[in-house]
Amino acid sequence: LLAFFRCSNHNYRQTDSSGDRNIEHGTRRGLVGIVIALALGALIAFAGSQGGMMHEQWPLFALCVAIAFAIQWLAFVPSFIFQTEHYYDVTGSFTYLTVIGCALYFGDTSDPRTVLIAILCSLWAVRLGSFLFKRIRQDGSDSRFDDIKPNFLHFLMAWTIQGLWVSLTLAAGLAAMTDLHTSPIGVLAILGAMVWIVGFTIEVIADRQKRQHRANPDNKGKFISSGLWAWSRHPNYFGEIMLWTGIAIIALPTLSGWQYLTLISPVFVYFLLTRVSGIPMLESKADDKWGDDPAYQRYKNNTPVLMLRKP
Repeated sequence: LLAFFRCSNHNYRQTDSSGDRNIEHGTRRGLVGIVIALALGALIAFAGSQGGMMHEQWPLFALCVAIAFAIQWLAFVPSFIFQTEHYYDVTGSFTYLTVIGCALYFGDTSDPRTVLIAILCSLWAVRLGSFLFKRIRQDGSDSRFDDIKPNFLHFLMAWTIQGLWVSLTLAAGLAAMTDLHTSPIGVLAILGAMVWIVGFTIEVIADRQKRQHRANPDNKGKFISSGLWAWSRHPNYFGEIMLWTGIAIIALPTLSGWQYLTLISPVFVYFLLTRVSGIPMLESKADDKWGDDPAYQRYKNNTPVLMLRKP
């Protein structure tokens, strides 16, 4: 890793002092981001492991979190060498499936709640991973990575944060899957499954509507304001938050003590999508593109940013 870091600094160092400062800033930011991500990952690993199953003297929950980070770092190496982000999203989905598979293999597959959570989370991971991989193949690249790919630590930070993303979003469900104490599926599990189904359906429909909108040549350069997008400016994100809330509801009856911290799952998804990498970035791009368009201003003023509301 140190050898790669030295090469990255040598190959991408700019000749002017401004470029040097930008690279130094990216390196420092990457290092801080990695440390924070690992600290949060360790915290959630500790909390979710309390009262959980063990494998070879290791808490199964913590082992799954370690696997989530390890997969990202392995995928990072060729991605940095070839300066590509093409496999970033599909690696995230693969990580979800691997972590779920490990929890099932080393855990208790006779527990209906465990099987239910595994099926729902796997369906989501396969659907989203294939959707995002198809999108990046069509687009050719992801502009979010343009400025960070050349910097070793900054790019590594992106992959490390994905490990944290997997660990935090899956935390409540994983805690339930690896818990030593099982309980019969009751009203809360049924309610959670219904919430998940509604959220998943909204996300799938919203993504399909946007893809169809973009595929129509008549809509080139136009924003989407039909279907679910007439009810919300980001209905796919509303569905995403809703489905992870459903997983947390299913997991809730089995949690106790420190494990309750894993209920941060839907809160983290909400924070990530509404404050960090989702809505803020897309809203800024939309304002730059259509900010002077009266039709877009009317759409923005009359349509909620997240919640579904009939126009």
